This record gives sequence, C-alpha cells and structure tokens, in this order.
Amino acid sequence: MQPPYVLTKTLPGTDYDTAVRRVTSLLADEGFGVLTEIDVRATLKKKLGIDFRRYVILGACNPPLAHRALEAELHVGALLPCNVVVMEGDAGGSVVSAFRPTTGFEMVGNPAMSPIAEEVEARLERVLARLP
Repeated sequence: MQPPYVLTKTLPGTDYDTAVRRVTSLLADEGFGVLTEIDVRATLKKKLGIDFRRYVILGACNPPLAHRALEAELHVGALLPCNVVVMEGDAGGSVVSAFRPTTGFEMVGNPAMSPIAEEVEARLERVLARLP
C-alpha cells in the first residue's frame, strides 16, 4: 500500500543504476536539478555497519517554483527540496517514490501555496508516468 505522502512507481524490469539515471534525466526535463544525492546504503554501512538495499534520496529543486513558494511562504524552505527516492525493489527491479507536495504543503496553511504545490506535483507525476 502506498503511503499518502508519496507518489510511487514500481519498475520491475529496470535495474537500480538505470532507474537513477532515468529519474535524474526526467527530472531535468521537468525543470528540476538534483541539488543533493544521499546514498542511504553507504551511509548506513559507514555509520552503523548495517547492510541495506541500494537506496538514494535525490533532493530535486525547480528554481522558479521554489522561488514562488518562498515568496508565498518564507519558512517553506524547511520542506524544500522535493525528495525523490530510488531504491532496489524487494523482488528485483526498482521503486521510485516522490514527495507528494499537495499533501505535504497542506500543513503550511497558506492558500497561496496550493497552486504551486499542484504544479510541482503535476511535474513529478509526469516524471513517474514517463518511467518504463
């Protein structure tokens, strides 16, 4: 079951490395740059000695939309950038999940954020839709 705070797509025939490259490229097509890339597997191994599946958190930012959001609500930067996760699937392949802005930004309580969140979410949905 998909949690309500993410958009998710399972890619049973796509290996992890290919999924990361494809997601990064599709994000760029939608105007997002990847500001941060956190290798969760490497971090857990280094800090805790734990073996974990391949799992990366991509901090994606669309500068014009981020600027609009910050103009509408200065403290919304605490919710930026939009995180997109690529992980190895349980049965092979990959899974991609992205933060659902319309759900996440509801807590801000500023109606001016709604159209921005809707636009970001539409772009993230297009990224997922274009994945194989």
